[in-house]
Amino acid sequence: MFSETFLRMIYLGCFLFLCGLTQVMASYPIWWSLAVGHQYSSLGTQPILCGSIPGLVPKQLRFCRNYVEIMPSVAEGVKIGIQECQHQFRGRRWNCTTINDNLAIFGPVLDKATRESAFVHAIASAGVAFAVTRSCAEGSATICGCDTRHKGAPGEGWKWGGCSEDAEFGSMVSREFADARENRPDARSAMNRHNNEAGRTSINDHLHLKCKCHGLSGSCEVKTCWWSQPDFRVIGDYLKDKYDSASEMVVEKHRESRGWVETLRPKYTFFKPPTERDLVYYESSPNFCEPNTETGSFGTRDRICNVTSHGIDGCDLLCCGRGHNTRTEKRKEKCHCIFHWCCYVSCQECVRIYDVHTCK
Repeated sequence: MFSETFLRMIYLGCFLFLCGLTQVMASYPIWWSLAVGHQYSSLGTQPILCGSIPGLVPKQLRFCRNYVEIMPSVAEGVKIGIQECQHQFRGRRWNCTTINDNLAIFGPVLDKATRESAFVHAIASAGVAFAVTRSCAEGSATICGCDTRHKGAPGEGWKWGGCSEDAEFGSMVSREFADARENRPDARSAMNRHNNEAGRTSINDHLHLKCKCHGLSGSCEVKTCWWSQPDFRVIGDYLKDKYDSASEMVVEKHRESRGWVETLRPKYTFFKPPTERDLVYYESSPNFCEPNTETGSFGTRDRICNVTSHGIDGCDLLCCGRGHNTRTEKRKEKCHCIFHWCCYVSCQECVRIYDVHTCK
């Protein structure tokens, strides 16, 4: 038989585990896992069962059931957000790695209110807004379509036509769904709401006129134009700049009628305060040099580095001063390509040798 002390330790361990799990579920957007693994791959072939999506709060569950036809676009938006994050951070110590078979797809990295958390929330919310807007313009959903509002008078030599993308609707979907869980009166919810909105605002700020010429032999006698979203890479580049210039905040507590509420204010008063377009954070990032299960760092050992760069992707900084190894790789590539009239290209296959540098 187990002793009473041992049983108490077991009960305490279970209690702490459940508390920790509840805390993670409360602070982490578990529903992002819809964009990775088998759940994402089955979106096009099987109907979405809203109750099976992990981590949805009641408001998100209602939204999913009411607008189930746009949920594949929501998942696609998170997917392109993750892909863009991995592109933007491909040469940095933290490279936006996701973890398979884990509901917290970024691991513990986003548990803290760091710059990285700020960027991921912004790019994911922007991705949802972008994908839903694009899907509506393509006619993939019956509840939305082209934007017929706020067009204004046409300019000289062109007229309105085509399908203007309804970025307001996409932003509304992102706001209603992504922000639904950020209703707690704490600093982390305030930070997430701000960065989510900064991501969505970047979509609206980068809408541009796209035009098509009409006339004999493409003479462009008449142009029809419509509002279009940019390539998502433009949004990624923009938000990456915002990551680099993110504003550090401090947490303030004050009492309201509903109880204690946490808000954020700039840490440094001599800097310009952040606008709704800036990213904010209030906890320092780890250096991500060594593997650490608590911070979620995978370290940088065996990462490919750029030996000629003096930036963060260079071997000196990326490898955290540990040095690097060099090996040679043979790669088959197409070469000596010739265009034949008409109309094909023939190429030879060449073997080239490259030096590959990896962190020790």
